[in-house]
Amino acid sequence: MTDVTTADDAWGEDAWAEPKATALLILADGTTIEGRGIGAIGHAVGEVCFNTAMTGYQEILTDPSYAGQIITFTFPHIGNVGTNDEDIETVNMASASGVRGCVLKTDITSPSNYRALRGFDLWLKARGIIGITGVDTRALTALIREKGMPNAVIAHAPDGVFDRAALGAEASAWPGLVGMDLAKDVTTGQSFRWDETPWVWKEGFGRQDASTFKVVAVDYGIKRNILRLLTEAGCEVTVLPATATGEDILAHKPDGVFLSNGPGDPAATGEYAVPAIKDVIAADVPLFGICLGHQMLGIALGGDTKKMHQGHHGANHPVKDMTTGKVEITSMNHGFAVDSASLPASVEETHVSLFDGSNCGLRVKDKPIFSVQYHPEASPGPQDSHYLFTRFVNLMRARKGEAPLPEQG
Repeated sequence: MTDVTTADDAWGEDAWAEPKATALLILADGTTIEGRGIGAIGHAVGEVCFNTAMTGYQEILTDPSYAGQIITFTFPHIGNVGTNDEDIETVNMASASGVRGCVLKTDITSPSNYRALRGFDLWLKARGIIGITGVDTRALTALIREKGMPNAVIAHAPDGVFDRAALGAEASAWPGLVGMDLAKDVTTGQSFRWDETPWVWKEGFGRQDASTFKVVAVDYGIKRNILRLLTEAGCEVTVLPATATGEDILAHKPDGVFLSNGPGDPAATGEYAVPAIKDVIAADVPLFGICLGHQMLGIALGGDTKKMHQGHHGANHPVKDMTTGKVEITSMNHGFAVDSASLPASVEETHVSLFDGSNCGLRVKDKPIFSVQYHPEASPGPQDSHYLFTRFVNLMRARKGEAPLPEQG
């Protein structure tokens, strides 16, 4: 008799079974994406966006502007250079940035960079960030482009046991970012002075030894490299919480005021921030805002903001500076935008996205006030927009009757 050995006999009946999912991404409409879990164990709810940057995943995941969001990385190789203690963007090293999770295409490889101190998976665990790998991020990105940024729950359970119905219900019940004030969750609890300067090859970060201008930076979710570039530009920087009043800000007798980036709906945060911004505008103090600060400045000047379909997240966004005609490649992270049609005649639109024509900058025609939607500190991202810090300094120099410095970049 011939002895026939089947595949099940040789390998066992589970030899061809698909590996059990240890992570899920469940969208509010019930769409369920399975994958392999990394990082923290548990689940979190947020808005799913996609980021097209090819570098800087550590800066992205520690950017407070991403509070309330689950980030889909379109670049497949995330975590491959490990993590370190120098590329974190939250000002308080011990605090969470507010990001709810991350979605990756491929599994994490071992670190391959001389600066790496810890593998990406361990770093995610330490920071309480849930991740999922093995996802077709192209398909997810296409879905977001077609239908907009969905609310979702991301979950990680090493045993693969999930209450899918409960997770789906949580995703569908989450109200979303419209009307949500998240700046209060990521801002500093008290004022402080900042004197660290940018990183230099083989030297690391420096310390400011002299300053020319006093600047108050209002922290709606500020990033470290913004503060470093202000310091490098000769500013003595005092950081105040998001809830600082106009009286609090002006009590420091600043030469200039900076309105930072941050998460959430600008109209919601603006309920307490806009009155303070209006006080600074009335005082004719040079004013520079970015991201959430730009949006709330737009509201303070009489404009409106609106939720975007898919938002702008990445380090490759072309923007035209209408004041110079120059096109710069910028780093962006925002899901709301200033409605340029709502701006009054006293406000000029200075920058425009070449992707979709949305507003990316403004200035007041008869006051030393301007702002941009993107992140000129380039962390991560190109350095095309560093000139904006010089533009801010020149407003303060003009107020003192000093000649302007040449804009670089």
